[in-house]
Amino acid sequence: MANEKKATRAAYGETLVELVNEGLDVVAVEADLSGSTTTKKLGDAYPDRLFNVGIAEQDMVGVAAGLALTGHVAFTGSFAVFGTGRVYDQIRNTVCYANLDVKIAPTHAGVSVGPDGGSHQMVEDIALMRALPNMRVLVPADYAAAKAAIKLAAETPGPVYVRMGRASVPCVYDADATFEIGRAHVLRDGSDVTIVACGVEIDEALKAAEMLAEKGISAEVIDMFSIKPLDEERLLESVRKTGCVVTAEEHSVIGGLGSAVAETLCDSYPAPLVRVGMQDCFGTSGEMAELMREFSLDAQAIVEAAEAAMAKKQA
Repeated sequence: MANEKKATRAAYGETLVELVNEGLDVVAVEADLSGSTTTKKLGDAYPDRLFNVGIAEQDMVGVAAGLALTGHVAFTGSFAVFGTGRVYDQIRNTVCYANLDVKIAPTHAGVSVGPDGGSHQMVEDIALMRALPNMRVLVPADYAAAKAAIKLAAETPGPVYVRMGRASVPCVYDADATFEIGRAHVLRDGSDVTIVACGVEIDEALKAAEMLAEKGISAEVIDMFSIKPLDEERLLESVRKTGCVVTAEEHSVIGGLGSAVAETLCDSYPAPLVRVGMQDCFGTSGEMAELMREFSLDAQAIVEAAEAAMAKKQA
C-alpha cells in the first residue's frame, strides 16, 4: 500500500456508487467534466442519478440545491477553479445561507494540476470555502482519505467541501482507516517541531520528517484532514510539547490551513509558526514535481521551514 499511487479524484465516482448501493439517496450534478472528475461512474451505474448541465457551473450548484430541497444528498463536480470560484455566489447565497444538503466536491485543485497552468490551478478554494458559515472543509491526503471524506460528506447534514486533486499521490492510509470531521491524525510522533499538513503535502511532510531525523531533529507530523472544523485540541497538545509549528499546504498561505493554525495559536497558545504554501501568487505551467520545487512546497522547503521555526523558538 505504501508504494501505491492513486489520485484522490479516483475515489469520487466509485464512492458515490457505493453510497447508492448502501441505500443513500445520493445524486451528482456535473458541468461537462464527468470523465475527468470520475462522476461518470455514478452515471454509468445509475443513469438517473447523474445530471449533466453542460458548461454552466452556476446552474450546476442551483440544480444541486433544488435536488437537496427535494430530499436528495446532492454532490457537485467540475474542477476546483470553476466549482468554487465561478460559483461562489451560488454556494454562498443558495447553499450555505439556506444550510442545504449540498456537497461541493470538485477535483483538480492546487498546482498539482500541472501543465494546465495558473489559470486552472486553484489555490484560493480552501480560503473561500472556509470563510462561509455552515460549510465544513475536508482536504484528504490520499485515495483512502478521499473515500472517507466523500462518505462523511454524504452522511453529514448541510454543506461540506471536499478538495480533491488530479495527480496520483502515494497512499498514506490503509483502506480501513477511520476519519471524522473535526479530527486530525498524528502520523508521526515528535518532540522538536510540529508539522501540520494537508492534502498532497502530507507525503512531503513525512519525507521532511525523515530528512530532519537525519539531522537529529524530531518532527511530529499531523494530517489536518479537517480544516473546518479544526482539531484545535490535537494541534495545541502537539505545540505545547514541541514549542513551534510549520504548516504545509498546496494552497495560498492566506486564508487556508496556515491561517487557521495561526488563528488558533493566537487565541490559545502563541508559538513560532512558519507557513509553507503559495506565497500570495498564482501558479504556472509545469509538471507536478517541478512546480512543488518552484513554489517551495516540497520536502526540502518543509525542512528549511522547520529549522526556521526552531530558530525562532530558541531566539
